Order: sequence, then C-alpha cells, then structure tokens
Amino acid sequence: MRASGCHLAWRALAFSAIVLLFPLGAQAQVPAQVTPQATAPAAQNQPQPAQLSQASPPTVPIAGSAATTSEPPPEQVDPPQRTLTAKAIDKVKQIFSRVPCLPPKGGAQSLGSLPHVASKLIAGQPVVIVAFGSSSTQGYGSSAPEFTYPNRLAAQLKRHYPTADIAVINAGVGGEDAPEMMKRLQSAVIDRKPDLVIWQVGTNAVLRNLDPVETAKLVEDGVARIQASGSDVVLVDPQYSPRVTERGASASKMVRMLSRVAALRHIGVFPRFEVMREWHENQSLPVNSFVIADGLHMNDWGYACFAQLLGDDIIKSVGQIKLGVNVPSEVRSYRPM
Repeated sequence: MRASGCHLAWRALAFSAIVLLFPLGAQAQVPAQVTPQATAPAAQNQPQPAQLSQASPPTVPIAGSAATTSEPPPEQVDPPQRTLTAKAIDKVKQIFSRVPCLPPKGGAQSLGSLPHVASKLIAGQPVVIVAFGSSSTQGYGSSAPEFTYPNRLAAQLKRHYPTADIAVINAGVGGEDAPEMMKRLQSAVIDRKPDLVIWQVGTNAVLRNLDPVETAKLVEDGVARIQASGSDVVLVDPQYSPRVTERGASASKMVRMLSRVAALRHIGVFPRFEVMREWHENQSLPVNSFVIADGLHMNDWGYACFAQLLGDDIIKSVGQIKLGVNVPSEVRSYRPM
C-alpha cells in the first residue's frame, strides 16, 4: 500500500507540473520551418488570423507572359509537324555552327539550264526529282533519314520555291555501281517519270577495280535513255575519301570519264571529288570532319554541305530561265546551314 501511495503522489506531482507549463484549453503549436527570416522577432513574422483566412495559393508567372498558369493558351501550342520541322532545322544549324559550309573558290558549278524542271516550276506543276545511286545516295553514315543528301536537298528546294510541289525520291542502293544500276534503271527511275535525275555513280567501280571506260559506256547509255524519257540529268562523281584516294589513278580516270560523258550528252556534272578535296586541302578540314570512321562514307556534315552546294547549283541553273514564281526575298537569300 505504501508503494502504491508513493506512486500516486508522484503522478499528482507530474500532472501539476504539466498544468503549469501548458494551461488547459491552449492549442498545441507546430514549430514553423526554419527560414532566412527566423532571426526576426516572432511577433513580426506571426500572421494575424484574418490574414490566414484570406491567404491564397501563390501563383508562378510564365516568363514573357502575363498568364499565371503553367500552361499556355491552346492557340499558342505549336502543331506537331511544325515542331518536328523546327527541330530538324535546329539540328542542321548545330551541324554547321561547328564547321561552316563554304562554296568552292571557283564559285557555283553550272549544271546547264535544266529545262524540264524550269518549265514545270513556271507552269506551277509538281516537280519530281529522283536521286539515283549507291550507299552515299541511300545515306549510309548519316545519323537519321532527314540528314541524307536527298532529304537535305528537298528541304532546301522547298524553302527556295515555297509555292512549288517538289518531291525528291531516294533511289539509292548500297554496294551498286553502273552494271547493277542499269538493271533497275527502268523501274527505279524512268517509270517514275522524273523531271530531274541526279545520278551518283563511279565510287564502287573504283573500289571493285572496274574499268572506268566500261563504266562510262554504261553511264552514257543510261543517260541517253533517261533523256529520251524527257528528264534532265546531272551526274555526281565519286567522293574524295581515304578508301577512294588510295586508288588515286583509278579515281582520277573515273572522274575524267564521267566528265566526258556529261560533255557528250550535254548534261551537268557535280564535281563531288574536287569539292571534297577542297574541303580538305584548301579549307583545311580534317578528313574525319566530313567522313565517318570507315574512311568512305560521309557524315551528317558532309551530306548536308554536299546537298547545300548541289542545291545552290540547281537553283542557279534553273534561274537561267526566268521563273514566274513569286519567292519572298528573305526566303530566296536564306541559307539554313
């Protein structure tokens, strides 16, 4: 009993102490989080009850806008296609911000008048271009389809002729040269009724030690068939890259033979070999800045600059015939790279 009395006495004493420290009816206070103003007097930081009842959640304004919500109005949201296009243009700008795409010192190469393309543009009719060739037409070495040369060329021509319906068809197949290409010339090119055929040829012939004279005969026959179907033609000779230049004599002969075919058939030739040689020898660009690690195929920069210069030449050649196309001056002078 004495032990129980002591225990009750201690409980009564503890209860009295609690009452003294926390009067009955007082509400428990939750300690506030420490803030930079914690050193200020408590009376200045304690909001009044009326202020607490009228407080509203804070709003975060959008940068550059008076709106107070985190989402822009529906009319400010870009369409998905426009967003994808903008991203592609931004990527190309990034490519050329590292190394600019400069034309050869001799200026743009004239590809002739390209009468079929010009007449279609004047008449406001759709223009079909077929890019015929091997792996560098197909786009081996590019990081994405939009960075192949046919797609870069299509984007450039559509910017320059914004009211025209221009399609660039990629008919490149890796590993082929003139013998294989002639077998599919009808189905891959002529049957599509193109207004312009850009024929990239000769590189694999050099790598496979094919006779440049025989290759040139096949190409001349193919060009004659394309012209008979009513299309303009431009030849593109081999690329300047280590795998090709290690066979220098054969590569140089192939370039000369293709140039001779172009002269005989009165068509244009884009001198890719000399353009790429100038990148390295005159513009002091390391080969690995425009050719991938295999020593043969171009990278994104190489394809984009090749397409840019080829597009410039096509636009210049078409411009030799007065076009009835109203192109704004800011579009005409715009170079995306």
